[in-house]
Amino acid sequence: MPLDRGPSPLRPSIRGTTPSRRRFEALSPVEDEVHPVIHAGRVAVITGAAGGIGKAAAVELAKAGLKLAIADIMEDALTATGKEVAAIAGDANVLVIATDVSKIEDVQHLRDKVYEAWGEVAVLLNNAAICPDSKSWELLDNWRSTFEVNLFGVVNVQQTFVPSMLHQENQAMVINTGSKQGITNPPGNPAYNATQAAVKSLTEGLAQELRERPTCNVTAHLFIPGWTFTGLTAKTGGAKPAGAWTAEETVLYMLDRVRLGEFYILCPDNEARRAIDQLRIMWAAADVAEGRPALSRWHRDWKSLYEEYIREGLADMQ
Repeated sequence: MPLDRGPSPLRPSIRGTTPSRRRFEALSPVEDEVHPVIHAGRVAVITGAAGGIGKAAAVELAKAGLKLAIADIMEDALTATGKEVAAIAGDANVLVIATDVSKIEDVQHLRDKVYEAWGEVAVLLNNAAICPDSKSWELLDNWRSTFEVNLFGVVNVQQTFVPSMLHQENQAMVINTGSKQGITNPPGNPAYNATQAAVKSLTEGLAQELRERPTCNVTAHLFIPGWTFTGLTAKTGGAKPAGAWTAEETVLYMLDRVRLGEFYILCPDNEARRAIDQLRIMWAAADVAEGRPALSRWHRDWKSLYEEYIREGLADMQ
């Protein structure tokens, strides 16, 4: 198994980072131009495909020649995405299937339609999510809907598709879309944060179970977007902030990294480069290890220490 090969040749490296000696479970040699999963003729299923990252992923995978099954609960927007993708891939290579991922029968219907049409799934992008307001002691209905979509939607798709993917002859991958909010847990929306922390945990568990399964051809990957300008993050509309990436930039970065076999696909943006993400994640983990107050990064007594830690950490990485 090869050691870290460094940054993808398709995207610029991120300054201020030090390559680790971690081991990648690479799916194909770096010199091989045809990836065994992401290439023409294979099949991708994308949930949450009506807009944002899901739509951008559908467009990019269509450009790569994959057949697309796109799913979302927003039927009008999904139909529009279907027309855009079909203009690239051809009508015969696109399935548009309205799906509520919180309903297992909808997900089973999606699976049946895909296997009936094409007999396989190479890329399963488990991407559907919502982000209504929440507070720890209020808005119970919002908590329930957030968990039904963001957590149980992922579980429903995973439990429905993975058993069939395990029996395929060719290699395949499951990509679950998570969030940095499930790792650093910033204040403001505890329900969303909790679901994304759970998605991180269940995807790690999936990866380990697949890895330990003899002769398994399926891998799992956790896609962690940075600040991305989408309908989910820009509820009030307006122009894209300078600090955010577009959905297309985020998807291109994800595809580059998943081609290298990375599990944690931690995406930067124009405001937070990888070095800052690394430091924020390490600080959050140290809250537990060192017994600091919960979310000490935002605690008035710890704020100055956190800022000093970031300054020193960035200076060390220069």
